[in-house]
Amino acid sequence: MNLIDQLHRALPQTQCKRCDQPDCLSYAQAIAKGEAAINQCPPGGQEGVRRLAAITGQTETPLNPDNGYEGPLTLAVIDEQWCIGCTLCIKACPTDAILGTNKFMHSVIAEACTGCELCIPVCPVDCISLTPVSEARSGWDAWSPAQANQALQRYTARQERLAREALEHEQRLTAKAQAKLDDLPGASHHTDPQVLDQKRAIIEAALARAKARQTQQPR
Repeated sequence: MNLIDQLHRALPQTQCKRCDQPDCLSYAQAIAKGEAAINQCPPGGQEGVRRLAAITGQTETPLNPDNGYEGPLTLAVIDEQWCIGCTLCIKACPTDAILGTNKFMHSVIAEACTGCELCIPVCPVDCISLTPVSEARSGWDAWSPAQANQALQRYTARQERLAREALEHEQRLTAKAQAKLDDLPGASHHTDPQVLDQKRAIIEAALARAKARQTQQPR
């Protein structure tokens, strides 16, 4: 197992971004490159710092308060009376732990919630609160390897779904643009050949960029 994989496995997989990185894997990569310190993961707590120190050979240091403080595992709870169904928390949740549709009350899948706190700032009506669920236990003492593995699986599945949806959306737009290009005179209210040629050039360039992006996307 390489260094990045070892570091990644030592993280609790809350995907909370409190380490100043987009996700746990990015934090592991930053540590491996010497671009981040080993004391920036509040969910892992001091035990997490200890594990990262053992892997890297660095000296254990106190958790950096700029990134937050060690605390119990928490569960997001949505106040049904205040939820307006805006879906912003659904989009923010890294593990797809929130269910709901536009203008309908949302609910949290308790066993899938990592307590990442990312849903709190995006809620426009402040109807989400965090409830401690691990009593006095904090850091890795409150977070099991099984929970970390499940969180990582859900996060990975979400990332794959978002990438797939983005690619499908791009393909639909590309198909519409191609259909317009195939019959530009019929799809435009312009009849001036010069104007049509300019539009054709713009659409062709846009199609070329879209196709280039699609070939670069991981399948």
